Amino acid sequence: MKLLEYEGKEVFERYGIPMLPRCGVIRIGDNPDKLNIDGRGPWVVKAQVLAGGRGKAGGVKLAKTASEARELAGKMLGMKITTHQTQGKALTVEEVLVEHAAPIEREIYISVVLDRKAGSPAIIASAEGGMSIEELARTNPEKIIKISVDAEAGLLDFQARQLAFDLRIPQNNFREFTAFAKALVKVFVENDASLVEVNPLVISKDGRLLAIDSKIVTDDNALFRHKDQAARPDHEASEIEKEAKAIGINYIGLDGDIGCMVNGAGLAMATLDTVKMAGGDAANFLDVGGGANVEQVTKAFQIILKDPKVKAVLVNIFGGIMKCDNIAAGVVEASKKVRIKVPLIVRLEGTNVKEGKAILAGSGLKLEQADSLWEAAQKAVAAAKR
Repeated sequence: MKLLEYEGKEVFERYGIPMLPRCGVIRIGDNPDKLNIDGRGPWVVKAQVLAGGRGKAGGVKLAKTASEARELAGKMLGMKITTHQTQGKALTVEEVLVEHAAPIEREIYISVVLDRKAGSPAIIASAEGGMSIEELARTNPEKIIKISVDAEAGLLDFQARQLAFDLRIPQNNFREFTAFAKALVKVFVENDASLVEVNPLVISKDGRLLAIDSKIVTDDNALFRHKDQAARPDHEASEIEKEAKAIGINYIGLDGDIGCMVNGAGLAMATLDTVKMAGGDAANFLDVGGGANVEQVTKAFQIILKDPKVKAVLVNIFGGIMKCDNIAAGVVEASKKVRIKVPLIVRLEGTNVKEGKAILAGSGLKLEQADSLWEAAQKAVAAAKR
């Protein structure tokens, strides 16, 4: 799950990470007057979208007066933003954050990521902050600092001090920075994150250390441990994906025209690859799980068929815990409740496969059976092109 900037800062606040005072967040339909803008400016108005490069796309504005901040926030709501991270798609700004601004002296990049090779968290940092870390890694890799961290012990004191030296943190900010770095690692570990990033971390002209931005990505498989995160809206999911999640089905919409219903994430990925090898493209990744019942199979069909791009449906089931005769009965029952107007291709393998194929053959349904995944993928691609 990816958190918006203001959501990430709400997490930071719990760990005592220093930030600028926030004036509030408004959403589409809100009156900008609800923003609690007081004190002396300037203020920063930020579009809340899940993409970097907002500033260059007009999603970050500086306001000198409270009235200007409210006006900019109102105009920003509903605008379309396209950045180098949106892959050519325009994102609609549905929420806007307004917070106080600070005169910036220095910008620093720092993040905690999951080092999969080492099997532990790692700090990635650079004294060159406020820019694309990917570009810096390409042009000046020697300017990037990497520190492996023990997930149980956290960032050790000597590591935090060494990091402060390497980043040339001023003496009067030294202790504050080491406390910040240790807190950032705690955010990562305690929230089951795969990324916690601050870009930039700034030292202001009046000597304050401040996290100007926040980016947090958490592992949604661990949401059962974080009820507050689970209650947040999924900003990236489509309405179909949200519906599937609510009934326990793993669904991700894709760009192709062949709907896929599979049991098991590994088999689902193999099915997508095989469809591609056969010359087609999958319309979705859909995993009904190892214990799907008739009701879930029915709902899976309904979800697949809500996508207007779908021209054929491929059901690929390996019967283990979920026996082939049970899934075949589920397909037959589901077909009675859902009008499947596109070609249906079914491949069954595993426990009770003969019984399952017999049920499908005697069902009277208009479908094609396949003995292998490759045969099923070829039939699905051919059916989608008809």
